[in-house]
Amino acid sequence: MAEEKSKGTRYKLGEILLQHKIISSNMLKNALRRQSQVGGQIGSILIEMGYITTDILLDFLSKQFGVPPINLFKVDIPPQILNALPIKKIKEYKVLPLKVEGNFVLAMVNPRDFVAIEDIEFILGKRVRPVVVTSSQMEAALKSLESVGTHELKGTEIEKACLSISDEASMSIEKLLDMFSESTATDLQLTAGVPPSLRMDTELKRLNMPAMTPAQLMTYATSLMSEDQLKKFEATSDLDFAFSYSEKGRFRVNIYKQRNSVSITLRRIPAVIPALKDLGVPEELESFALKPQGLILLTGPAGHGKSTTMASLVDIINTRRKCNIITLEDPIEFLHRHKNSNVNQREIGADTPSFYEGLKHIFRQDPDVIVIGEMRDPDSFRIALQAAETGHLVLSTLHSRNVTSTIERTIDIFPPHQQAQIRTQMADCLLVIFSQRLIAHKNRTGLVLAYEKLVNSYKIKNFIREGKTHQIRSQMQIPGEEYSSIDVSLAKLCIEGRISFEEGTRHADNVSYYQDMVKTRGTK
Repeated sequence: MAEEKSKGTRYKLGEILLQHKIISSNMLKNALRRQSQVGGQIGSILIEMGYITTDILLDFLSKQFGVPPINLFKVDIPPQILNALPIKKIKEYKVLPLKVEGNFVLAMVNPRDFVAIEDIEFILGKRVRPVVVTSSQMEAALKSLESVGTHELKGTEIEKACLSISDEASMSIEKLLDMFSESTATDLQLTAGVPPSLRMDTELKRLNMPAMTPAQLMTYATSLMSEDQLKKFEATSDLDFAFSYSEKGRFRVNIYKQRNSVSITLRRIPAVIPALKDLGVPEELESFALKPQGLILLTGPAGHGKSTTMASLVDIINTRRKCNIITLEDPIEFLHRHKNSNVNQREIGADTPSFYEGLKHIFRQDPDVIVIGEMRDPDSFRIALQAAETGHLVLSTLHSRNVTSTIERTIDIFPPHQQAQIRTQMADCLLVIFSQRLIAHKNRTGLVLAYEKLVNSYKIKNFIREGKTHQIRSQMQIPGEEYSSIDVSLAKLCIEGRISFEEGTRHADNVSYYQDMVKTRGTK
């Protein structure tokens, strides 16, 4: 095929299709990128990606090569014609004898392969008249020959083989989502070089499927993204978004580039917003969510359920209060119906450029409750603190190890000359910090929530103002109404037999304290 011969020729076919408005420049770019990853011919790749049909490609190839086209799906080749040419030569040159009409009609992917034509003419003792076929049809025909041998080769069998090759190469993203939805996994991970993987509890389980190729991953990615999202991904090499799939549910997606290919992580978002007790979150957190003003921070490592806890708190407010809730999320995960409150959900990138831009004008939107998916910069922190001080309830998440590191991270993000003021503001408006981690159940039957909390009591306010965060940490080892450490939570879970001693040790903040508590109050 001409596009196989040189880069210039590859672009020529694509440009012809582009000029005739059969494909868009974005389609051509995607197809060329896929070709650079896995090889093959651009026309067949355009068909595989659903951008053009076989008949359209054959028409253009015929004009390009100046020879007639042939659709192998619509021809039957008798055994005497197949036997005219050795199977070895058919496979070597990727050609297919079709019929004799004075000359020998030969289907070819590249009708300008004159070396192949000369050799075949010598073998047959006849002149060869080439016709052009698509590479995908030729590949399917050669696969069919392996099963039918020298018997009649039917076009219907070639078509079935073509579909089989396509299915083997790429299980559709819809089928993968169906499998994911029917499992108990929390995440589906798609990476080139390994089979699709499901996260079961805290471990990955690879599916009994072939390893995925970079081309498959690109196909999956483009099928999941809109045109605008694709443009953004091409510019940034990383994209977060969420989408709803049929009746299977809602998923959060991250698509990113690694080693010149694309990887995809999908996380299941529960269809129903869970209650706090179902999450294992202490219900006392509800009382803070119903406060008229102040700052609630939900913290912990990435992927440990902060967004779900946040959604549960927003649902409580939505149900129990009559107020205006404005959320800034990246991306929007849980969809909130209006109950007693109005819930305005804004997505970063789609509804506002950034968290800062979304917060900059938020006071004009008459909010009672402001929900910030994640505070990432000093300006966002500053506005959030200002809102919490001036009669608004603010909820946000942070990636941090524990409640005290949350305080330090919030302060340290500001320049030194501003930190004293920020400490004072935080001491005045903070309601509670809740830090959580999901731990594998001892019997590997699911995940268990371990947490620590810090209620901003009078004593804690003074510690924050005076920069004595280390004293907060030391006092937290003794459980009380104001605070409770992750080590206490882990020890309790271990004593109850819900997590293993080793798993608790792995997640403990103060390992020796945790281990001593388990040995003193319970057994391993």
